[in-house]
Amino acid sequence: MAVESARTARDLVALARRAEELGYATLTLRDHFVSEPFGDQLAPMVALTAAACATRTLRVGTLVLANDYRHPVVLAKEAATLDEVSGGRFELGVGAGWLREEYERAGMAFDAAGVRVDRLEESLRLLRSLLDGRKTTLEGAHYRVRDLTVFPVPERRPPILVGAGSGRMLGLAGRYADIVGILPRALPGGAISEEVSERLPDTIARKVDRVREAADGREVELSMLVTPRFGPDPRRVAERTARERGWDLPADLVLDMPSQFVGPPGHIAEQMVARRDRYGFSYYLVPDRRMEEFAQVVELL
Repeated sequence: MAVESARTARDLVALARRAEELGYATLTLRDHFVSEPFGDQLAPMVALTAAACATRTLRVGTLVLANDYRHPVVLAKEAATLDEVSGGRFELGVGAGWLREEYERAGMAFDAAGVRVDRLEESLRLLRSLLDGRKTTLEGAHYRVRDLTVFPVPERRPPILVGAGSGRMLGLAGRYADIVGILPRALPGGAISEEVSERLPDTIARKVDRVREAADGREVELSMLVTPRFGPDPRRVAERTARERGWDLPADLVLDMPSQFVGPPGHIAEQMVARRDRYGFSYYLVPDRRMEEFAQVVELL
């Protein structure tokens, strides 16, 4: 479940406890310090600590931290500590950073995409090594670390999730991530693509293939953030979705989009199983505002 509405610790803890009751596996927080595009948010690492302490089985994770906002050595220390506090229930989601407005308002340099991705690759190498408990040395273009270890050493390295939409990021995620969140591509200007082509079945299949190719036989879980839409007639819900999104598409194509789950709960559950079999997706995140309604699907799955 992706938290979007919690503005206080009390609200977040209540959401976490309710998500656990309803059978959700993981609660995630984004990483923004401007209110757009999801509204004001709590600082993820601190807030997730509160959520972990208020629950027993619910996993907690970041979706995703912008790499440029934290040095990877500091992040490794925080991740190892949160993993310890949560009893091994932490998932570390990291990305290259994409929201230009946020960088500029914070006075940070919004480097070219290639530079940000280069920096993320070095960071992922450091995070994997440090969280594996290894003494780590890296002489990179962006980070220089010598004979460093992290404390506490996780009993098992927290799973690393990388969100990716472009070809290079998908390859990077395939090489270094345990979980890959398939996304629309980030644009050089500092936004996420709204092109409908980024959401079509053939495009998603190509992105999955790129991840698998880069993983080279290593097991990688596939994830996607989705917003389910409920109604008794899937076709009519698909038509309404197309109108609301401004997509000039027939209902059949909307129904076939990997990110679109529409119809009654039983139909949505069947769609999820079918797309697991077709694409390999096994990890879906839904917004917290759909938590109660979507619990009907969780129960069926």
